[in-house]
Amino acid sequence: MGLTAPDTVRLLAVDAGNSKTDVAVLTAAGEVLATARGGGFRPPAVGVERALDALAEPVARAFAGAGVASVTHLSACLANADLPVEEQQLATALHARAWAASVEVRNDTFAILRAGVDEPRGVAVVCGAGINCVGMRPDGRTARFPALGRISGDWGGGWGLAEEALWHAARAEDGRGGPTALSRTLPAHFGLPSMYALVEALHLAHVDPARRHELTPVLFATAADGDPVARSIVARLAEEVATLATVALTRLDLLGEQTPVLLGGSVLTAGHPLLDDGVRGLLSARAPRADVRLVTASPVLGAALLGLDRLGAGRRARERARAFWEQ
Repeated sequence: MGLTAPDTVRLLAVDAGNSKTDVAVLTAAGEVLATARGGGFRPPAVGVERALDALAEPVARAFAGAGVASVTHLSACLANADLPVEEQQLATALHARAWAASVEVRNDTFAILRAGVDEPRGVAVVCGAGINCVGMRPDGRTARFPALGRISGDWGGGWGLAEEALWHAARAEDGRGGPTALSRTLPAHFGLPSMYALVEALHLAHVDPARRHELTPVLFATAADGDPVARSIVARLAEEVATLATVALTRLDLLGEQTPVLLGGSVLTAGHPLLDDGVRGLLSARAPRADVRLVTASPVLGAALLGLDRLGAGRRARERARAFWEQ
C-alpha cells in the first residue's frame, strides 16, 4: 500500500554513484523543488558514516533550496549497496540522520531501470566500471545479482575488459598467446613502445593504475578494426549481458511477455556497433519478446519515481517528474 500523499508530503530522491551524487526534493505531485550535486559515495573506501557526511552536503543544499528541514520519505539508490543486508544497514544509518520519516534504500542499478520505464516493470543491465543486472515487477518481486566481482561469478565492466585486454596483449608479446593488435594499441595509448613497458609502468605506478579504464575504448577501437582477439572479448561481453538479462527475465516469469530490457552505463551506451549488434542478436534469439532500449535519462529520476511509487503518487505526478529531467 502507498502512503497517503497530502500537499505537505515531500520526497528526497538520491542517486549516489562512485563518482558523483545527485539529490532532489520533490512534492508528492511530482514537482521538483530543488536539486544539488555532490561527490562520489564510497562506503567501502571511507566507511559508512564518512560517506554519509559527504552526502549530507548536497542534501543540505537541496533542503535549503526547497525551504525544508526534513521530508516525509527518502528514496535512495546507492552504489555499493550490493546485498539486501547492505541496503538495510545503509537504510538504518540514513534514518538516524533524521532527513526523512521513512527511508528506502536500493542498489543504484534500480534507479537506472526505473528511469527507463513508465512503470516498475522490466530488467536493466548496467555496464560501466563494473557490471550488474536487476529486474522488478509492480507486485514488488525483484531479481538481482550480488555483483561483487569474480567471487560472485561476474565478468565484464570497463575495469574487467581492460584487465582482459592487458592479459591477452602481454601473452601475445612474450609468446605465451596468439598474436593480437592489442599488444601494440594498448601501450601506444600511453605513448609506450611495448607491452613490457606498459606492464612495468603500471606495476611501478609510473602510469596511475586508475587509468586502466582508458584502455576500454582502445579495446573497442581495436575490435572495430578487425582484430580477432579484441573482437572475441567484445563478443564475450555481449554474451554476458544477454545471459544476465535472460536469467533475470526468467526469474521474474517475464521471458514470454513483452518486457523492457534497459541497457545503461558508459560501456553499453557508448554506441559500439559490434557490442550493440551482439547483444541485440543474442536477446532476439533467447528472449524474442524483450524490448531492448538504451537508458538516457538521469538515474536520479529513477530514484524519484521509486519514491513516488512508494508514496502512492499517480500517473500525472510521475509524468511531471519525468518532464523535469527529460526537458
